[in-house]
Amino acid sequence: MKKLINDPAEVVDSALAGLAAAHPELRVDAKRRIVVRGDAPVRGKVGLVSGGGSGHEPLHGGFVGLGMLDAACPGEIFTSPVPDQIQAATAAVDAGAGVLHIVKNYTGDVMNFEMAAELAAAETGTEVHAIVVNDDVAVRDSLYTAGRRGVGATVILEKMAGAAAESGRPLAEVARIAEAVNDRSRSMGMALTSCTVPAVGHPTFELGDDEMEIGIGIHGEPGRQRVPVAPARDIAELLLDPILADLPFAQGDRVLCFVNGMGATPLLELYLMFDEVARILRGHRIEIARSLVGPYITALDMAGCSVTLTRLDDELTALWDAPVRTPALRWGI
Repeated sequence: MKKLINDPAEVVDSALAGLAAAHPELRVDAKRRIVVRGDAPVRGKVGLVSGGGSGHEPLHGGFVGLGMLDAACPGEIFTSPVPDQIQAATAAVDAGAGVLHIVKNYTGDVMNFEMAAELAAAETGTEVHAIVVNDDVAVRDSLYTAGRRGVGATVILEKMAGAAAESGRPLAEVARIAEAVNDRSRSMGMALTSCTVPAVGHPTFELGDDEMEIGIGIHGEPGRQRVPVAPARDIAELLLDPILADLPFAQGDRVLCFVNGMGATPLLELYLMFDEVARILRGHRIEIARSLVGPYITALDMAGCSVTLTRLDDELTALWDAPVRTPALRWGI
């Protein structure tokens, strides 16, 4: 194992220390492991809290800031944050307008966020609404989930719901936007290599030099099928066909197209993949109205990518375009 680390047991804490040093506009509570925007709680504003296992950076701590999340809770590598941690983040951003929990659909995350919401209601009377993201079309009832996994749409949902909250919309409206993004989004990923958890020290699974996994999860979970490595044009077809059929997407749709890197895939290859995806969508008469390309929800050092399509309307497009200022996303400011 070759990694830029000191002690494998201290990777998360060391990374949080680095985040704090690089972004002093954030409040990083190392003891409780929460990342909070510097001006939180913002009076009259709905607070947005998300979190999950570390190893998916910049998700979620890299999306804390104006126009997106108010707080994030990083757990251990690929491990849910604990209820007390989530409750502390909820309390830190509660300005009296309620708090939205954004939860990827993994069993531990869902359970711990539910317990945290109960704690917040009992201790401070905070109104909490939760949205469970479940956009992955690859498999149902995987090793970590009941139902579909939450993957790439999480980034899009955090951005659009964050913009709604920043504009002063009430909790019910912010939750409506979050639900709409989840309902309109579909994702699927693939892997060329496994990832290596620092505390384990060896790859999570084995892939031959001539193999790839289609429908992989962001923790290295098995996908739909293991097939021979193919050109990017064929991989794009394997990812897009089930996405387009699932919603289903149709001629005339306007979409946000997100090609995500899994951690070890260079932008050169991601833009190449985006071109192949765009070619296929043109063939279906689907317009790419907005785009995002890069490693935004990763799986440590896994090589591979995922594709997320979100069907847009005027409201969601305006929320995507709204100003955002976080370590990983920023525009309009």
